[in-house]
Amino acid sequence: MTSSEVRRLFHDFFKQKGHALYRSAPMVVKNDPTLMFTNAGMNQFKDVFLGNSPASDLRVANTQKCLRVSGKHNDLEEVGHDTYHHTMFEMLGNWSFGDYFKKEAIAWAWELLTQVYGIDKERLYVTVFEGSPDEGLAVDHEAFELWKPFVSEDRILYGSKKDNFWEMGDTGPCGPCSEIHVDIRNDADRNKTPGADLVNKDHPLVIEIWNLVFIEFNRMSDGSLKNLPSKHVDTGMGFERLCMVLQGKQSNYDTDVFKPYINKLAEITGLKYGEDAGQDVAMRVVSDHLRAVAFAIADGELPSNNKAGYVIRRILRRAIRYGYTFLSMRDPFVHLLVPVLVECMGEAFSELPAQQELISRVIHEEEQTFLRTLETGIQRFEQYIIAHPDRKEIEGGFAFELFDTYGFPVDLTELMAREKGLKVDMDGFKKGMAAQKDRSRSAAALETHDWTDLQSKGEETRFLGYEQLEARVKVIKYRKVSLKGKTMYQVVLDQTPFYAESGGQVGDRGQLLADGKPYQVIDTRKENNLTVHLMAEIPNPWPETLLAVVDTKKRRLTANNHTATHLLHSALKVVLGSHVQQKGSLVDDKRLRFDFSHFGRMTDEEVRAVERLVNEKIRENISMEEHREISMDQASQMGATALFGEKYGEKVRVVAFDKNFSTELCGGTHVDQTGQIGLFTIVSESAIAAGIRRLEAVTGRAAENHYQEKLDELEAIRHLLRQPKDTTIAIRQLLEKNAEMEKQLELLQHEQLRQLVDQLVSKAENINGINYIGVKLGMDSRAAKDLAFQLKSKVDDLFLVIAHEFDGKPGIAVMLSEKLTVNKGFHAGNIVRELAKWINGGGGGQPFFASAGGKDTTGLDKVLSESRKMVES
Repeated sequence: MTSSEVRRLFHDFFKQKGHALYRSAPMVVKNDPTLMFTNAGMNQFKDVFLGNSPASDLRVANTQKCLRVSGKHNDLEEVGHDTYHHTMFEMLGNWSFGDYFKKEAIAWAWELLTQVYGIDKERLYVTVFEGSPDEGLAVDHEAFELWKPFVSEDRILYGSKKDNFWEMGDTGPCGPCSEIHVDIRNDADRNKTPGADLVNKDHPLVIEIWNLVFIEFNRMSDGSLKNLPSKHVDTGMGFERLCMVLQGKQSNYDTDVFKPYINKLAEITGLKYGEDAGQDVAMRVVSDHLRAVAFAIADGELPSNNKAGYVIRRILRRAIRYGYTFLSMRDPFVHLLVPVLVECMGEAFSELPAQQELISRVIHEEEQTFLRTLETGIQRFEQYIIAHPDRKEIEGGFAFELFDTYGFPVDLTELMAREKGLKVDMDGFKKGMAAQKDRSRSAAALETHDWTDLQSKGEETRFLGYEQLEARVKVIKYRKVSLKGKTMYQVVLDQTPFYAESGGQVGDRGQLLADGKPYQVIDTRKENNLTVHLMAEIPNPWPETLLAVVDTKKRRLTANNHTATHLLHSALKVVLGSHVQQKGSLVDDKRLRFDFSHFGRMTDEEVRAVERLVNEKIRENISMEEHREISMDQASQMGATALFGEKYGEKVRVVAFDKNFSTELCGGTHVDQTGQIGLFTIVSESAIAAGIRRLEAVTGRAAENHYQEKLDELEAIRHLLRQPKDTTIAIRQLLEKNAEMEKQLELLQHEQLRQLVDQLVSKAENINGINYIGVKLGMDSRAAKDLAFQLKSKVDDLFLVIAHEFDGKPGIAVMLSEKLTVNKGFHAGNIVRELAKWINGGGGGQPFFASAGGKDTTGLDKVLSESRKMVES
């Protein structure tokens, strides 16, 4: 049974059981401060479990792409070393929101596994919750009894709270669970040791395949449990493990889910899988990590040095590093696997073929960058070894510096240390890591208290801000939060004119007036589908109603920039082509930033053409056409643009400005007519990743100010040039005159250099058959290199060291005759690294020429004396 058939049978089964089939939510999470990535199938239904949103369907099933690489669910270091851990994986799941409960969930799970998939019943074991007297939780006798018609009692096992009581986090919905385990060992091993003895014992062939969670409690911040008003079912089955079982394998990597990538790697590297343990681990790591990185990029998360982007970069670099170390891959190679990924998973996940070129380019560029980083790290390591010849252990602080500053993996540092008979002080390294994590944790730690409910929950907060900027509101609930020791409050209202940060548009600010007294709303955000108003101070007590007032000026300017972003998006498609896709945006009251896919720098004419087109649409004063609460099918028929990586509900809002020009799915605030924007100008165009460009622009008064600044700058230039008739001609003449003077200066310097060469040739000392020249000069590194090469052509058996200084910066140039590198074993790169420590610097180069820079000019004399010793010894 192929993996595609496994996925299809799951969907068909639950569709027959009355479940709505949902698409996978994006793997990269937005609007949830507690999660960076979807790490379980239930994440997209978190709002339903929390009671923040009603369920659109009471029965749901899907396959969800998940990522577990950080926080509580972190499988990264196990990936590749065993047969079943993964970073990115698919979670097959079915849910009931207040509909069916344990009876149906258990019966259907057994039916699917044994009757549809045909798994041998005698190989299956189930667990039920044994209870927890400390928490007043009873044994789950109900689940035990429901399993008995299907499974003999000796294969129904009691599990601890750790294994059989599922919790969303420190607080929130939770409940007992019942796991299904499968024993795929051979008959001899099964006869020797019963599978029941190996359940939840981390045996690689006696594994959990499905977890049925029965959510009935809510964990409060004080640790107590309260009954939920409705009971829910949340199940999750590992797709990759299921395929391993159904395809008769004993490793996930031997299934058709991963084998195509391993086969391609064998072809690329010329190595055979299964012949070397280290190479096998590397191939598994690369095969796994490729999927995680590609899906993240498809969801709009690019590798970077921040938050989710940093995690993606770390995963990709781990794959590159394993290829570098164990597969001897010195050139980019991971991107070559992307076509295989698209072929394997493109049918189930359409975002992959749609963005194949972007995924390949981003991975390729990251590979090139990190391979350079590896070379830099290796050079730094070699410099450290030369500078510390008597050390038996690499300092943990230095290993952490390599990791933190250069992104150099510590296990590669350990490998290189072993090759030189050294160890790495891992305790010191771990201290550095712990300190870094503590800094990050304290910077981001948000302590939340329990919600205080003032009103019945009812429906979601109703947004009024499309029509009005003031409204009478009631507080539904509020809670205290602490960030960096500062107390704030999160407030949820029954209705609000405040727009919550979403879709790139920042949240509104303003005031809540309680009996006429203003309380500042600092920000408005979406958290788990709640519209949360952030306040530094709140009334005590709360009045029955308050007046919510949005900062009108900020909202108006933000709306100008948001509409301009839509016009910009469409203009880019017209000018550059239909391949342009939005990859991110930021819209506030001061500016707009727009990231988009395009494989090349925009020309000046293209930038001007986009500006002209946007300003034409502004002058046309186009009225906004809006459609609310329509289906995705209706929106698609209108030609609305949906963004990859965005999660859309069943009902969406479409905003159009001339439906033949700009029609987009958008929940943000906009102008009524485009003329309100006034003026649009692009202030910068840059690259932020392979195939991703970024435009920054301003509108209205900010655009006027931008032009005025440019005019003032031009006037200042004209004043310096004494008000020429034609400024361009005057500047060109000035540049030509400057170029001529530079040419004359270069000739003069060349003549002086020639004279200096003659002087230095005459000063060469013959020491042990070597012509040594050591000299201290006032020049930059470029001149020192030029001088070195001229001397090489004049002096045989040359050993030249130039200690130079220019503009307060010291440097060293070392030049050797090729005869010395061959006959005497000298290496200019090694020599310069040794000498560089005297100027507190570093460098490197080729056997015959190398250079270094530093910080301490007082060490230049020492450089010359030490170099002389090298020749004399």
